[in-house]
Amino acid sequence: MPSDLERSMETLITVFHRYASKEGNSNSLSRRELRQLMEAELPTFLKAQKDPAAVDKIMKDLDANGDGEVNFEEFVALVVGLSIACEQCYQLHKGGKK
Repeated sequence: MPSDLERSMETLITVFHRYASKEGNSNSLSRRELRQLMEAELPTFLKAQKDPAAVDKIMKDLDANGDGEVNFEEFVALVVGLSIACEQCYQLHKGGKK
């Protein structure tokens, strides 16, 4: 039986490929696919962004190789960044110190 972390990793991979397979290259997210993924899977984060061009800016920041798409490795950078921010909020909420 997979552990919580193993299930989380599997979910991350499954969600990425669910959106990446909608158009074009099934191993990367187009701008449209990234927007759809974020609207469905990260709605609270996206709503908190005051800038209507947030997805475009995120796309530009994530697209490390400049090909106009976000591959899995680039996508994981977004998840890691958000996870770090959430963990920092968790620590503040719990009264912990960094």
